[in-house]
Amino acid sequence: MSVLDRSRIPPAGPPPRVTLPHIERRSLASGLTLLVVEKRELPVVDVALVTRSGAHADPPALAGRAHLAADLLDEGTETRSALQIAEEADLLGATLHARATWDDTEVGLHVLTPRLGPALELLIDVALHPAYADEEVERKRKERLAAILQEQDEPRVVASNEFARVVYGAAHPFGAPIGGTAGSVRALDRTELVRFRAARQRPRNAYMVVVGDVDADEVVRAIEPMLADWQDADVPADEVPAQGPPAPTTIHVVDRPGAPQSELRVGHSGPSRGAPDYFPLLVLNTIFGGAFTSRLNSRLREEKGFTYGAGSSFAFRRHGGPFVASSAVFTGASAEAVGIVLHEMQRIREERVSEDELERAKSYLSLGLPRRLETTADVLRIVSEQELHGLGDRYYDEYVERVRAVSAADVLDAAQRRFDPAHAAVVVAGDHGAIAKPLEALGVGAVVRKPWPTDTDSNRTAS
Repeated sequence: MSVLDRSRIPPAGPPPRVTLPHIERRSLASGLTLLVVEKRELPVVDVALVTRSGAHADPPALAGRAHLAADLLDEGTETRSALQIAEEADLLGATLHARATWDDTEVGLHVLTPRLGPALELLIDVALHPAYADEEVERKRKERLAAILQEQDEPRVVASNEFARVVYGAAHPFGAPIGGTAGSVRALDRTELVRFRAARQRPRNAYMVVVGDVDADEVVRAIEPMLADWQDADVPADEVPAQGPPAPTTIHVVDRPGAPQSELRVGHSGPSRGAPDYFPLLVLNTIFGGAFTSRLNSRLREEKGFTYGAGSSFAFRRHGGPFVASSAVFTGASAEAVGIVLHEMQRIREERVSEDELERAKSYLSLGLPRRLETTADVLRIVSEQELHGLGDRYYDEYVERVRAVSAADVLDAAQRRFDPAHAAVVVAGDHGAIAKPLEALGVGAVVRKPWPTDTDSNRTAS
């Protein structure tokens, strides 16, 4: 009988071949694209109506517009009050949601198959006929303004918001929080929200995904009459401005005297979801900071004991997005932790990753794919991602093979082109008096003090 050697990590098994269920694609009379996936294990259905307009379309002065417009969708339509919407969803046993991301706006639901018809009618009413009643707009604005004040006590939020401002600047939509600032939210009214939705909520600027115990022909027959009055029209281009040349590395300290720990953000702008080197970047980030065994977590947590965790990510949006490494460390370790992040960014640009690191990262990514396809909601997210980014209906059929094909040379090339520690934005939310001199001693760039956001700042911004 063999004895298990617990001193060695057992090898991972081969990745299973994952094939996305067949997608039935239909073009409806309104111009809307309908994507139906039959998944009949359980009598449930997930549906999403997605508009290709999100917070990327918000000018900085109106930051938070897409977020607030989506948040109000289920707060009343032309024929239903917010209470009636909630009661009807409860009677149907359905969960209804509306949300905006940087890339899109989605109204979705989860319901039992026998109740799909009335649930679809409710979803379409919410998505296409919002009332945006003045009293509801004002209530939601006040809620958002209260949340902005609360976020000023969250170092994680303060650091992330400052990082976005530093990387993208005041003139770029990505430079403001997706939920807006106090000033921009106060500038939003019913007229602006109605104008935003009316201009973009058009059939050719949207698509619907239906996944579950359904038949595509039956879905078409049910949905066509509900969309008979939806008029198509051209939509605004919503072009995201290009960024200027990156600035040399500068360390921005958002000062909170007496803070026992610091929130760190290090990075710069990154590529879009359609980048040709997407798969090498996935593997690169997994090795660098995208997994528990990554270099960043190993150095800052396991080796140094500075933090409970450190990581990194690319925000692969339609119009680009930031690359950021992040962690929270105790105050005395702030400067050394920043130095380690920048050093690791440079090191991975100069030498090939080991075959062991490479294999572990590829296994982590390829073996994790099946978990992303377990439920109807999971499949809907994958199908919607493919459609939103124009990846093609069979994109994920080749996901594992494309991950496995990434070489150490590919990772090195991606790091050299996408990591730029000499032009990184560094944000530290912490005690300036305790950390400024050690940060200056790193010699990587100037140290700039910035005040912690306050209620007074919010009121002044809003005026």
